[in-house]
Amino acid sequence: MNDELAVKVYKALGEPTRLKLVKTLISAPQMACQEIAERLDIQANSTLTHHLKLLTDCGLLVVEKEGTYRYYSLQKDVLKKYAPTLIPD
Repeated sequence: MNDELAVKVYKALGEPTRLKLVKTLISAPQMACQEIAERLDIQANSTLTHHLKLLTDCGLLVVEKEGTYRYYSLQKDVLKKYAPTLIPD
């Protein structure tokens, strides 16, 4: 296990909003920023962008760009390695 990556993942998941975001993406293959903001009731785009960046930087999320939209999906293999209890049976 890479210690630096583990610290980044656990730090990212240690914040309640980011943990909710990851749990939301477990049940969806991919979501756009607007849909994530609506589901988590995040009003400020800068707040959502901050959370998404931290989760992407530690490898928990992958972003795909289509035109002006960005779609986020969960890297389940990373989640399975560092936080397997979050993945439902």
